[in-house]
Amino acid sequence: ISVATSVMGFYYKDKKINILDTPGHQDFAEDTYRTLTACDSVIVVIDVAKGVEPQTEKLVKVCRMRATPIIVFINKLDREGKDGFDLIDEVEQKLGLTLCPMSWPIGMGQRFKGVYNMWEKNLNLYSAENKQKITEGTKLENIESSILEDYIGSDAAIELRNDVELLEAVYPRFNRSEYLKGDLCPVFFGSALNNFGVRELLDCFQEIAPEPQAKEAEERLVQPNEDSFSGFVFKIHANIDPNHRNRIAFLKVVSGKFERNKNYFHTRSGKSFKVSAPTAFMASKKSTIDEAYPGDIIGIPDNGTFRIGDTFTEKENLHYKGIPSFSPEHFRFINNADPLKAKQLNKGVDQLMDEGVAQLFTLKQNNRKIIGTVGALQYEVIQYRLEHEYNAKCSYENFPAFKACWIESHDESQLQEFSILKQRYLAEDKYGRLVFLADSQFSLQMAQDKFDKITFHMKSEF
Repeated sequence: ISVATSVMGFYYKDKKINILDTPGHQDFAEDTYRTLTACDSVIVVIDVAKGVEPQTEKLVKVCRMRATPIIVFINKLDREGKDGFDLIDEVEQKLGLTLCPMSWPIGMGQRFKGVYNMWEKNLNLYSAENKQKITEGTKLENIESSILEDYIGSDAAIELRNDVELLEAVYPRFNRSEYLKGDLCPVFFGSALNNFGVRELLDCFQEIAPEPQAKEAEERLVQPNEDSFSGFVFKIHANIDPNHRNRIAFLKVVSGKFERNKNYFHTRSGKSFKVSAPTAFMASKKSTIDEAYPGDIIGIPDNGTFRIGDTFTEKENLHYKGIPSFSPEHFRFINNADPLKAKQLNKGVDQLMDEGVAQLFTLKQNNRKIIGTVGALQYEVIQYRLEHEYNAKCSYENFPAFKACWIESHDESQLQEFSILKQRYLAEDKYGRLVFLADSQFSLQMAQDKFDKITFHMKSEF
């Protein structure tokens, strides 16, 4: 039932690729948003039948805030779905992306014959009898050649030629510098379950993907080629083994070289620490490593000391930006269903909130705790994990809220007036920041109009 982000890696043509798999369906955890801050490039997977789903729009919006390079993969071509041109138009309109088709499907569903690789100018044929076997690409110097009919038939060949002619006339040619700036997004078609069309994507990705990128800190811009190590925590996973209550913090290396058993500076606490067992993730395995470089994702054992957003350096006092909490969409009171397990419940809620499963707000009026989530399924995840990992039970009550807004103001008199008027809807987040839980869009708009010297933030980083 858990929809936590998975972290893994693999090698392709001697190039290591780190994968942070973030689900883009209706229900996912709060940390899905923050995970994108650790990505130097993103592959967005679109279902050929469903098209662009609502949460995918939100994830891409976060990518666009940071100008992250994006590749689009349109999946499940072995099933019936929307027309390719209609899908491209939908992606451009809903996600606000400029697309550049790099491959194009030949048919769909029962008529699916393969893909034409516009990047390498060759044809890859799909075999329904042996779905895991991909035929080697057939080189086509000229798509007008009569050899095309021999492979896919005359009707499919005419349709493919017309489609490619239209694509070349309407859509821009690929430009790597535009892609790296996030202004142009290559598009590939295929069927990931059948391992078809994926090789074309990976071949192109391996060639055009960006090197580890510079990262903005509050103090300065940090370049990956600097000698001094620095990195930040973007995800925490609690209770990997519930019997040992162990936690692991996932750290993205930004600059320099990370070394095992070397002292590093934790900027938030001002203390030094060393990591005796840092881990790296390769496919389904994890192993202890001795060193890591910019772009690598490593796991650090955590006893509750670290938070999402923490920065680690050799000695410099840096604080990386761009790892915010976003306004949740669902709000519920959390109640203790077993009075004898209050301690276990509090501990479990604290650790799960640290992990980023959801956000915790405490009403200032009566100290009742409210959990805010991005997706409704997370309430079931929290309830299940509290019971099975912490031996605690909880129940929920609906709390009528539309948005959580972090507020700040330099006008103390107006802030005090607002606090008196909206005291029922004021809360503090886990780190003591003041939050307004607006009960409706109208209420939020009225508050913004009336209290013009108060700033309402939809994310915690401001």
